[in-house]
Amino acid sequence: MIKSVLSQSLLLLGLIIGVSSCTEKIEKLILPETDLAKEALIPMPLKVIPTNSAFALDQFTAIYTSPRSESLNKVGAFLSEKINAKTGLRLSVNTVEGETVDRIIYINQVDGTELKEKEAYQLYITKDSIILNAKTNEGAFRGIQTLRQLIPEKSNDTLNTRSIWPIPTGKIIDKPNFEYRGAMLDVARHFFSVEDVKKYIDLLAYYKINALHLHLTDDQGWRIEIKSWPKLTEVGGSTEVGGEAGGFYTQEDYKEIIAYASKHHMMVIPEVDMPGHTNAASVSYPFLNGNGKTPRLYEGTHVGFSTFDTRKDTVYTFIDDVVREIAAINPDPYFHIGGDESDATKHKDYVYFVERVEKIVNKYNKRMIGWDEIGQANLDSSSISQFWRHENFINEAVKNNMKVILSPAKKAYLDMQYDPLSKHGLHWAAYIPVDTAYVWTPETYSGIPKENILGVEAPLWSETISNISELEYLAFPRAIGYSELSWSTKENRNWDSYKKRLAKQAQYLERMNVNYYPSKLIDWKSNVNSKLDK
Repeated sequence: MIKSVLSQSLLLLGLIIGVSSCTEKIEKLILPETDLAKEALIPMPLKVIPTNSAFALDQFTAIYTSPRSESLNKVGAFLSEKINAKTGLRLSVNTVEGETVDRIIYINQVDGTELKEKEAYQLYITKDSIILNAKTNEGAFRGIQTLRQLIPEKSNDTLNTRSIWPIPTGKIIDKPNFEYRGAMLDVARHFFSVEDVKKYIDLLAYYKINALHLHLTDDQGWRIEIKSWPKLTEVGGSTEVGGEAGGFYTQEDYKEIIAYASKHHMMVIPEVDMPGHTNAASVSYPFLNGNGKTPRLYEGTHVGFSTFDTRKDTVYTFIDDVVREIAAINPDPYFHIGGDESDATKHKDYVYFVERVEKIVNKYNKRMIGWDEIGQANLDSSSISQFWRHENFINEAVKNNMKVILSPAKKAYLDMQYDPLSKHGLHWAAYIPVDTAYVWTPETYSGIPKENILGVEAPLWSETISNISELEYLAFPRAIGYSELSWSTKENRNWDSYKKRLAKQAQYLERMNVNYYPSKLIDWKSNVNSKLDK
């Protein structure tokens, strides 16, 4: 089947080149020997087979996409945009007239049985062509990220009279280990702008992360406009930790984030945390409050003191409106209800609340996600438990045949300090240096059956950070390791290999102006002569 698909693709490529190439002879290029298997790809693909030559990416390269799929044009345009940003080359997409084309990149939609997973892809790289086979747009997009990583940071100008970027030849067969590969950003404790979120999406997508979980509400702030309850943002969105002005996303802002994430084939999972972590909502509408105290705006970091009144029907009318409005502007399949650290809620009231809210979420055709405490309730197996601390609760969820997202605090929390000298972060769960973040096995973590694991997510709580630079310090490079833990198979993950590949990510991170933490565990291959600890 692979040979058949490849033959069909090559035949079509030959026709395209025959039509679009100019008759003037282009100089014969001198290309270096390569080893595709030694490239610094993260996450590590399933299979890599080198052929030790090179494809010469240059001004005479063009991008074509399968004529059977107009939507692949956008994937081709995305690749062209990213190649231009990295190399300055402007590669045409599906253009023939007036073009001088010597080599092509062909993005091909295929129906082969070996590509049954929606994010699977195959890359065939020869001296004259790069063929990317995928069944879906998602698969093609993931393959594009691999191709981007294979393009050198600098052109090879020493062997030829013009600039070329030699891409190693060979074959890559790849698909994800887990279908859910996520990162969470807490915009409630400190607010992050639309542009900040977009930059985070850019960085995560490069490493094949496919889910961005936004923690939109908490005691310190409500960050999403709800038109039927305007005080949520007028009052509840006015503060954040430390006393700054706060902020919120209008529904148009949120749609902009959704559209940008969709361009990167990334889901957005909205979280409205309840019945605890609800002070910002209760101070906006006091009838929601269930802790018997007068709610006031809160700028601290303590937890566990707030709760909704879980026995009041008007509370569920409010929740229905919130879920309805967010679901209407967020097309992705999940809705996160939080559910953690609700210490001020009596146990029976908590269980009653979670079971009732699950029905509201389902009413709007969303699958409910909650932190592992929701395992105390009797929930439908379609709901998902996010493991962060409580093994007893996650075991109950597994008994109920629920899927699990792995976010163990002592391994996967991005807000934990790297070490005692880290400028930002906390350490109540653990210090998490770069190696500790990577050296664990999700497939067997806490005895959770592999078939119950939906995927891995790295949460970043924002109590100690207030801008994108500080966010980047905590997230990178650890988020890169979590991408490999969730995409690559256990057999393809190895710390000694990973740390060498991670070292070479410095060039990309610096080009993207990322304030990454320069761990001394990694021999960084930086674009600059030295990089001091920040």
